[in-house]
Amino acid sequence: MSKIRVGLPKLLHNGQLGYTEIDESPNVMEGGGLLGLLEEWGCDVVDRRTAWLTEEEEKSYGARYRLALASNHLADMVAEQIRAGALPIGLLSNCNGLMGMLAGHQRSGGGRKPLRVGLVWVDAHGDFNTPETSLSGMMGGMPVAISTGLCLHHIRRACGLDPPLPMKYVTMVGVRDTDPWEQYLIDQYDVSQISVDDVRRLSPAIDMEMDRLGTIADIIYVHIDLDVLDPEDIPGAGLPVKDGPTAGELAEALEIIFENPKAAGFGLASYPSSRDPERRGLRSVYKLVEGVVKGVRSREGGPTGVMS
Repeated sequence: MSKIRVGLPKLLHNGQLGYTEIDESPNVMEGGGLLGLLEEWGCDVVDRRTAWLTEEEEKSYGARYRLALASNHLADMVAEQIRAGALPIGLLSNCNGLMGMLAGHQRSGGGRKPLRVGLVWVDAHGDFNTPETSLSGMMGGMPVAISTGLCLHHIRRACGLDPPLPMKYVTMVGVRDTDPWEQYLIDQYDVSQISVDDVRRLSPAIDMEMDRLGTIADIIYVHIDLDVLDPEDIPGAGLPVKDGPTAGELAEALEIIFENPKAAGFGLASYPSSRDPERRGLRSVYKLVEGVVKGVRSREGGPTGVMS
């Protein structure tokens, strides 16, 4: 049995990026048993790195801009891992790491021409707000809008994501809590959707969307905000939304998603480590990763870039 090559790129938010404390959740996801489980599942972790600002970048004005610069370093790591035949599993403080993960996939071809990247966005929220539509003004509600070129272009470019993703390259999974004008934009641009019910039933819609994205994109990134899960499976979620899939249900859907050979990267965001004392949420995280590994494993004998 061939080993699956895995990279673990991390993006932490800390005081240098406009936060008062280091968010340890990516470290907890990595250090709470993930490395041993990956080995048990037949994976070889070939690269583990954290994206940091350089000394000069730390002097840059603006927390958002500094975050974007750190995301560009994350993109370099992701691109290197994909080119080395590894599956990057991004461990991210929150969904603002999306642009760096996408940029890494975009530049992973190694040539002058950026790859066409498909995005499977798995979240209870659309994160499709712009500064004009957002009720809170939080950048954390905008990553998909930023990545598709609707707003904050200087942030997207500083992350290294250029050009933005066309709307037809995006599929949303489990989105069920949106602001009114955010939903208007999702409907206006006719963003493809896979419902929670589709996930629970392992509906043919999952395969159909992966086939659709695989036809138009060179490479696909799958991003999960953990609040997509039923609150019972992710205690302490910052923005819990009822009626989500269980970790087991979503893991089975991820297995189907990662059977597609163009699914080249995976990201986990917003694990509430400080509010998960019994580590129930952490077990959910590992169940999702196992689903991804099973999907990649099912490709054995077919074309893939993540087997050694």
